Amino acid sequence: MENPRPDRIRLGRAGEDAAVRHLEKKGWRIIVRGFRWRRGEIDLVAEDGDTLVFAEVKTRTDRDYGPPEESVTRAKRRQIRRVASAYLAVHGLESVACRFDVLAVEFDDDGRPLVRHLLDAF
Repeated sequence: MENPRPDRIRLGRAGEDAAVRHLEKKGWRIIVRGFRWRRGEIDLVAEDGDTLVFAEVKTRTDRDYGPPEESVTRAKRRQIRRVASAYLAVHGLESVACRFDVLAVEFDDDGRPLVRHLLDAF
C-alpha cells in the first residue's frame, strides 16, 4: 500500500495549505503567502479582525525531531521579526496592531493534517 503522507518535497506546501484552510475556517483573510524580503520569508500574512498576523508554519510527518513548533528557534524568530518590519514599512502599516503566530502541522498515518495554532507565539 502506498504511503498517504506527502513526500519531503511537497510536505511544506501541504502543511501551508492545511494552515490556510484552518485560518480561513476561522474567518481570517489571507493577505500574502510566502512574503520574501532579502534573505528571509514569512509563510503567511493574514488579518484576524483588526490585527495583522505574521504566521510561521512548521510541518512534520513524525516527531523524530520533536513537535514542529520547537523548530521556531530564536534565530528564526529574529528573522521573522526583521521581515515583518520590512513588510510593515513597505506597505506603510507601521501603526497597525500585529502579532506573531505559529501553526504546527502534523500529518497522521492516514495523511490527514492536524493543525495546532499557537496565538501570539512570540
